[in-house]
Amino acid sequence: MVSIPKHVQEFLPGKLAWVATASRDGMPNATPKGSLKLLDEHHVFFADLFSLKTRKNLEENKKVAVTVIDNETFKGYQIKGTAEILDSGQLFNETTKQLEASPKQLPPMHHLVKITVESVFDQSVGPEAGKQIA
Repeated sequence: MVSIPKHVQEFLPGKLAWVATASRDGMPNATPKGSLKLLDEHHVFFADLFSLKTRKNLEENKKVAVTVIDNETFKGYQIKGTAEILDSGQLFNETTKQLEASPKQLPPMHHLVKITVESVFDQSVGPEAGKQIA
């Protein structure tokens, strides 16, 4: 477990994230998630609303990569780690309430995916692209 650098923590809110998973046999899946949030300096999480392939992959293979890019500045970061699928508990209940209060008409949350961060990479355009920063 590593700490997410402060500048990456500040970068994440409000950005669309792309979550990449792979099945047990290596079949990849990448999907956008609008619900990625920072839990603390070691964890991020997202709501599972429409995630059939993502959830199936994570049940078989807990490794995950999350990439967040700012389309205007071409700045971005990738977080890699191990996922835990939650269907109860305080974080699950708080997130359910937040989604229910959202003006968007979203389906009920099935699960919450909590990711323990193991590495962070710079994905910004330029010479540092791909460099591990944590």
